Amino acid sequence: MIIYNVTINIDNSVAEEWLDWMKSTHIPEVMATGYFLNNQIARLLHEEDNGGTTYAVQYTCRNLEDLEEYQREHAPELQAKVLERYPEKFVAFRSLLEIVGRDVEKDQ
Repeated sequence: MIIYNVTINIDNSVAEEWLDWMKSTHIPEVMATGYFLNNQIARLLHEEDNGGTTYAVQYTCRNLEDLEEYQREHAPELQAKVLERYPEKFVAFRSLLEIVGRDVEKDQ
C-alpha cells in the first residue's frame, strides 16, 4: 500500500476556510476518482510562527500504478482548483510513502 502525502503550509488568513473547503469539497473530489481507499488530515503541532499553519493530507492507495494513473488523469485538474482558489496563500510539497508494516506489535 502507498500513502500519497501532501504537506501544505496555508496562510493563517485563509486557513480555517481552506480546511473547511478541503473537507467539504477537495478531498471528496479526490476520493471520488476511485483511486484511494481512505484519507486523513493531520495538523503540525509545533512549528515556527511564519504566518501559516501546516497540514499533512494523506491518501492511501493500493499500489504505485493506481497513484501514477491518478496523477496523470486527475491530479492536474484538482491541483489547479486549489491554485485558483488560494493563489499565493500556500506552499505545498508531495511525498510518497510505502507502508511496510501496520499494527506491528500485533504480529509478535
